[in-house]
Amino acid sequence: MFFAITLIAIAALYLYVAPGLQTRLINQKRSELAAGARRYSGPITDTIGSSAPLSVVRDRVDAAALASRDRVTLFLVSQAPDGLQLSPEADSSKLSATTPLSFRVARQAAKTGTPQTGVEQTRDGTVAEAAYPVHYQGRVGAVIVYSDPVSDIVHSVEIVRHEILVAGGIALLLSLIGGYLVTRALGKRVKRLELAAEKVAAGDFDHPIHIDSSDELGQLAIAFNQMQRQLKQLEEARKKFIATASHELRTPIFSLGGFVELLEDDDLDPETRRRFLEQVKEQVERLRKLSVDLLDLSRLESGSLELRPEQVDLGELTRSVSGEFEPTLAQHDSHLELRLPSRSIDAVCDPVRVAQIMRILIDNALTHTSSGTRIMVTAGKDNGSVRLVVRDDGEGIDPQSISRIFEPFYTADDAQGSGLGLAIASELAERMSGRLTVVSMPGDTAFTLELPNDEAPPGGVTSRPPSSPPVHQRA
Repeated sequence: MFFAITLIAIAALYLYVAPGLQTRLINQKRSELAAGARRYSGPITDTIGSSAPLSVVRDRVDAAALASRDRVTLFLVSQAPDGLQLSPEADSSKLSATTPLSFRVARQAAKTGTPQTGVEQTRDGTVAEAAYPVHYQGRVGAVIVYSDPVSDIVHSVEIVRHEILVAGGIALLLSLIGGYLVTRALGKRVKRLELAAEKVAAGDFDHPIHIDSSDELGQLAIAFNQMQRQLKQLEEARKKFIATASHELRTPIFSLGGFVELLEDDDLDPETRRRFLEQVKEQVERLRKLSVDLLDLSRLESGSLELRPEQVDLGELTRSVSGEFEPTLAQHDSHLELRLPSRSIDAVCDPVRVAQIMRILIDNALTHTSSGTRIMVTAGKDNGSVRLVVRDDGEGIDPQSISRIFEPFYTADDAQGSGLGLAIASELAERMSGRLTVVSMPGDTAFTLELPNDEAPPGGVTSRPPSSPPVHQRA
């Protein structure tokens, strides 16, 4: 590429710049001859049609040549049967010592009656000419021609073109060598990136690329190392996900297999069979919940979960979701208290996903606390946002576990559960431009869902959750 760019530049200089320079210099010389003809031809034109002797005419031609430093030739123009006839009257140079010229510009000036310029090729080189017509009695009576060789210009341009070729050859050689060296150096660095990419494709994430510069390839290497670290984290998360999911699925499946074998025994008494069936039902429910959680988590991580925001009264939504837990509260001997403002709490969000987050938080409070625990759910607006808080007076969360409870499959105690609920709830909150936080101490654990308090879209429809049984609000 360097060689091609240099070659194009040299070709442009040789084929365009140099010939153009020669043309411009010759045109400049023709313009100078025409200006000299207008300036120095006055004394000569005074002799046309006069009785001045030939010696005077020649003296004035010589004087014009001396003043302009050009060759000056005077032609008399006469009418002949075959057209205009030009006859030389005086010449500032010795005809025997100069190259004979055809003086075509003199004939053109005699025909047109206007000044003409041109060039003429001779055996000794190129000559530039300017013809100045002299009008007498309404016609062209004479033509004065100023001429000067421009071979030195042509020769100088040839020298320039030769130097361009020499310098161009050196430049091409240097560009070829430099391009090879630069390409070789870049090729080594690109090859290093290629080998690193092959290692990453093979699953090796432990060998980052050494950063040896801050140029574009250096920035690419930095970006590659960052990608490598992220892929390593994703691979570790994937392995952990598979291992944990396999473990969580294996336990109920093995349990179900054992209960099925026991149920095949015809000697089981009805009470034991009923107890085994209850255990099977619990394990099936555990599998169902785990499969749903895994599906939701997969959709969230792939970005395929679609949100449908609309205007929602969070107070009504909270009452509806809380009512779903009345049977569970009774079995757990726990109390659920709602603290909602008298006015509506309007927000633009996905009501299905907000309800899912609330179910996760309430279920989490029931699962990880002992019987008789009080659970309190509050909702309200604060500083341009809406907040839903689920609080319980259980033993609290271990401080070392606070930073990890939103990780998939992490559980802080020995209670049953897949460890996916809080991870899903946190991800759903972020997808709705909100956040889920926790503050915990012995006797007081509070999960807070904070969502932006956006205005409802024009013509929006307020979503009302279906009616539910009244919630017993007890202190």
